[in-house]
Amino acid sequence: MPSFADEASIASCPRGADVAPVTAAAIFGCAGPVLSGAERSFFREVDPWGFILFARNIDTPDQVRALTAALREAVGRDAPILIDQEGGRVARLRPPHWRGWGPALDTAEAATLTEDERCEALRLRYALIGAELADVGIDVNCAPLLDIRAPGAHDIIGDRALGTDADAVIRRGRAVHDGLLDAGVLPVIKHVPGHGRAGADSHLDLPVVDTPLAELIETDFRPFAALADAPLAMTAHIVYPALDLDACATLSPIVISYIRQTLGLTGLLMSDDLSMHALTGDFGERTTRTLDAGCDLVLHCNGDMDEMQSIADALRPLTTAAEKRAAIALALRKGNADIPASEARYAALADKGGIHA
Repeated sequence: MPSFADEASIASCPRGADVAPVTAAAIFGCAGPVLSGAERSFFREVDPWGFILFARNIDTPDQVRALTAALREAVGRDAPILIDQEGGRVARLRPPHWRGWGPALDTAEAATLTEDERCEALRLRYALIGAELADVGIDVNCAPLLDIRAPGAHDIIGDRALGTDADAVIRRGRAVHDGLLDAGVLPVIKHVPGHGRAGADSHLDLPVVDTPLAELIETDFRPFAALADAPLAMTAHIVYPALDLDACATLSPIVISYIRQTLGLTGLLMSDDLSMHALTGDFGERTTRTLDAGCDLVLHCNGDMDEMQSIADALRPLTTAAEKRAAIALALRKGNADIPASEARYAALADKGGIHA
C-alpha cells in the first residue's frame, strides 16, 4: 500500500485555509459509528483527501462529532467530510436528533408559492441543513442534484429532483448550492452530465441513455453548464452513446473531457461510488480507469476494508490541477448565515407552501 503522507501533508490545516495538503486522490467511508484501530492505521497511512458518512455511521450528535474529529485526527488535518443529506429518501441524519426533511421536490414545486419564493425556500432549507451538518463537523453535502426528472425513467431520481425542465432546475439548483455555502458547507453538483433519463439504478446496473446529443445539450446537460463554477461535482455511472459508445461517464476520457471543455466545469470532480454495480472489474482497475479518465478523486462508500485496500494499492496523489481545485473549494468553508432568521423565514414560506419540513 503506498503512503502519500509527508511532513507537509500531516501539518495542521485550519478551517478555511487556502492551501490543501498533498493527499491521495480518494474519499473513503468507514464501517460504523466509531473508528476501529485498523481504520485509523489505514487512513493514517493512505491519507485520503476526505471521508464520507452514511446512516450506519450516525447515532447521536455527540457521537458524530467524535467520529468526525477522529477521522480528521487520523490524517492530521482538517480533511473534508461528506454526507448525502438531500432530505426525503436520501437523508443520513434523521429524527429524533435532526429535523425530518421532506423530499426536495415538495419545496421546489410547492403550488402556492411563486417561483421566487420556491427558490428562496430552497436556499433557506439548505442553509438550515448545512447548519445541522456543520454542527457535527460535516462540511460537504452531496447536493444539489441537478438531474432533470424525466417521464418513464427509473425512480432512483424521482422526487429527489428539483424539477422537470432545465430552466427550473438551474434556478433551484443554484439556490441549493448557495444555501449550503451560506452555512459554510460545500455543495457537490451531481450526477454530471445527467442521471434523470436513466432507465436503471446505477447502484444495481449500468444505465444507457441513448438520447441524441443535440437533445441532451438542450436539456440534461444545461444545469451542469449553468453551475459549472460549483466547487465540487460528482460523475454519473451512465453510458451516453452520443459521446462514448463504450464507457460510462466516470470511466470515459471522452466524457470527462466534454465535462471540462464543453460544459466548462472548473471544480474538483469525483466519481460516484466505485462499489456500485454499474462498474465491473476489480477495485484496482476501477480506480485506475477512473483516474486515467480524468476524475480528480475516486469515491468509495461502504467502508469495506478489503475493497479500500485494493483501491489504495492503485491510488495516486492528487494532481497539481486537482490540488488547486481542492484549495479553491476548501477556502469556501466559511458560513455567514443568520440561522435564527433563516429558520423564521423558512417556517413562514413552508407554512404558505404547505411544505412539511
